[in-house]
Amino acid sequence: MTTNYVVAQQVSKSFGRQQVLNQIDLTLPSGMIYGLIGPSGAGKTTLIKSILGMEAVDSGTVDVMGTRMPNRAVMAQVGYMAQSDALYETLTARENLKFFGQLMSVPKQKLVQMIDYAAGLVDLTSQLDQRVSGYSGGMKRRLSLAIALIQDPRLLILDEPTVGIDPELRQQIWAELNKLKATGKSMLVTTHVMDEAERCDYLMLIRGGIALAQGTPRDLKQQYDVATIEQVFLKAGRMQDANNGNR
Repeated sequence: MTTNYVVAQQVSKSFGRQQVLNQIDLTLPSGMIYGLIGPSGAGKTTLIKSILGMEAVDSGTVDVMGTRMPNRAVMAQVGYMAQSDALYETLTARENLKFFGQLMSVPKQKLVQMIDYAAGLVDLTSQLDQRVSGYSGGMKRRLSLAIALIQDPRLLILDEPTVGIDPELRQQIWAELNKLKATGKSMLVTTHVMDEAERCDYLMLIRGGIALAQGTPRDLKQQYDVATIEQVFLKAGRMQDANNGNR
């Protein structure tokens, strides 16, 4: 039986007079990589923060692991990688991983194993004992991803996880995300990189806070009669603009 890790229904959110989410519906079952794609300012990060309970919605509901959000206990079970890195730069990478692992209540006997696993995944093993202040931007992103994995969560929410990461390591990270999916874990991933969108099982195209289209990459390309997800997004955007112009 498939479990829905996230169910968002008719979620709307405004900041002042600007509506950033407009009646968004999203269902994320177990064993799926769900991609949110759209330009900067489309509403992707606000939707993620609403799902995590970090942002109160104006209307609609969000349930995570069967629990209405916001809920601090549920939030602690979710691996979250923010768009900006929140790291202790005076500490080493290992010390950062240990600190966040303890914060997430990872058992002491499992923590050493998880630090080794997460560091190996993001190719930081040889730099684990270097201070983070000496890390490049790409290395900091990789450490943030390792921290999101440290408590072995069933649900991962990753906001632009591969920004600043070289293409070879990006391939490696996506291969690992697919391995995690095969174990029943689910990932909600935001990206504006269209070749990454093609790797997702299911997509929501979001623009101006509106879900322009949802479906598998294959279904969306068939629906819009185009060859790539980038073309789907461009065509859906033109149709939205045309509809707005007719009002």
